[in-house]
Amino acid sequence: MKKALVEKKYLATFILITSLFFMWGFAHAILDVLNKHFQEVLEMTKTRSALVQVMLYTGYFTMAIPAGLFISRRGYRAGVIVGLLLYGIGSLLFIPGEWLMSFEFFLFSLFVIGCGLTFLETSANPYVTELGARQTAAARLNMAQSFNGLGAMCAPIVGGWLIFRDNASVALPYMGLGIFVLLAAVVFTRVRLPEIHEDDSAAGSAEKARNASLARNFAFIFGVFALFCYEISEISINSFFINYATDGNWFDKPTATTLLSLGGLMLFMVGRVVGSLVMSRVKAEAVLVVCATATVVTTAIVVADCGALSMGALIAGYFFESIMFPTIFALSLRGLGEKTKRASSFLMMTPVGGAVGPWLMGWMADAHGMVLSFVVPLAGFVVVWIYSIFTLKNSKQ
Repeated sequence: MKKALVEKKYLATFILITSLFFMWGFAHAILDVLNKHFQEVLEMTKTRSALVQVMLYTGYFTMAIPAGLFISRRGYRAGVIVGLLLYGIGSLLFIPGEWLMSFEFFLFSLFVIGCGLTFLETSANPYVTELGARQTAAARLNMAQSFNGLGAMCAPIVGGWLIFRDNASVALPYMGLGIFVLLAAVVFTRVRLPEIHEDDSAAGSAEKARNASLARNFAFIFGVFALFCYEISEISINSFFINYATDGNWFDKPTATTLLSLGGLMLFMVGRVVGSLVMSRVKAEAVLVVCATATVVTTAIVVADCGALSMGALIAGYFFESIMFPTIFALSLRGLGEKTKRASSFLMMTPVGGAVGPWLMGWMADAHGMVLSFVVPLAGFVVVWIYSIFTLKNSKQ
């Protein structure tokens, strides 16, 4: 008998929590517009402009463990509220940042936002995996994450329209975002979320023994590393998509921004919806193998500099990479029971890859050109491919 994606009693909760995924998808994707904007307005190199991503994702690394400890003690709902407050405050800090026109102040604002997003993701990702049967956890998280893709798709359009124009205000989109997020925090203070207490009794005593210590759980450790490498690849590509499209004289900035939204990031969102539907019928491990193989191929074509084929491969890669984060996240948490919250906080340290990847890619682009810099995301996808083979073989044992 086919299991429901979400248990009926948790449907309203699932819808409410899924709204959070849109919010942090928007926050991540607008950085790609901000990166290019600072390169031009403040006349800086790609390496220095990559600090936009570095500071946001450093917030993840810094706050992941404290967020996990806080959520373990106070619950998922409290974690969501703290995350929304930090997210809103960081967004509103862009207003004095624009008055000062200080790149360093903008970076501090992004760090605060990153800390808030850490609380949100550390709360919402594992919470969604628990709102139904264990077998459908990866499909359920992919469905919720599709709204992350929707937020990511909207951000470059809105951000590009507000930022890439004469007398543009970089604070304007963040001011609107800050007000919206703080209103959402008020809503979450008024609603009750059922607190899920993880129970792994169905997994059997043998699996519990295997998970006695996260540090000795090779599947979990490999999942953390694979997720870190995926973040390197995903954020690096997003950060320099506009640069790749404009430096190669393919498109102007507004067109490249629209292509990122309605081309790459729309495919990203569609990929998560399709992935969720497929995973309700096909093992998540098998879907991950297929998608990981495809991303290695598409990114290799970009590095090979095959003209229009490379541009097409870059856009197509968004569809295949879309399922990676939620799938690896869900597979890494499988069978961890009462350790789920603590394990989630370790997994939420992996977005620091979004700090490492763009900086490496920016340095390579400045030194060796935009095309060759795509070896950075290619290397990350190769690691994910190896992990996918491991999980598929492990699932058959």
